[in-house]
Amino acid sequence: MPTIRPMADLRDTGKISELCYQKNEPVFITKNGSGHLVVMSLDTYEKQFGLLDVYRKLGAAEKQLEDGVPLLTGSEVFDKLRKKHGK
Repeated sequence: MPTIRPMADLRDTGKISELCYQKNEPVFITKNGSGHLVVMSLDTYEKQFGLLDVYRKLGAAEKQLEDGVPLLTGSEVFDKLRKKHGK
């Protein structure tokens, strides 16, 4: 269940910060009863954007499959990585 707090709670930034780190999810801030802001810890932010990056890459890979781009074998992938990183 999402955590929802009124705008007035932002006066106590320590409390909001603690809440963000305890919940490990965004905290929704309301103003006059309506959604206004979202506050989250840096860890949660990085996880959210990491997931978004994965979804974007999966979408691009699915598009390549639809366009007929040939797949690489596991060996080919690891060979390319070794060449790129010199190992």
